Amino acid sequence: MRFLFVLAVLLLVGVASFGFYRGWFQLSTNSTNQRPSATITVDKDKIHADEEKATVKVEGLGRNVKERAGDLTAKVKQ
Repeated sequence: MRFLFVLAVLLLVGVASFGFYRGWFQLSTNSTNQRPSATITVDKDKIHADEEKATVKVEGLGRNVKERAGDLTAKVKQ
């Protein structure tokens, strides 16, 4: 159970780090009247655009694999 918890925390930290790197999340701080505050902004449009790019790339890789498999199948049949 402990291993599963550690794995979940590491996965969450990894996704958050990748999200900050890609610009999906932004953190801003503000201090007024001795009251510090922090705001996290999520850019849903950026996430959706990256999701579409990844989908197109994966579909292209899938087509390449199918083409190569088809070529190998034709060679084996000969």
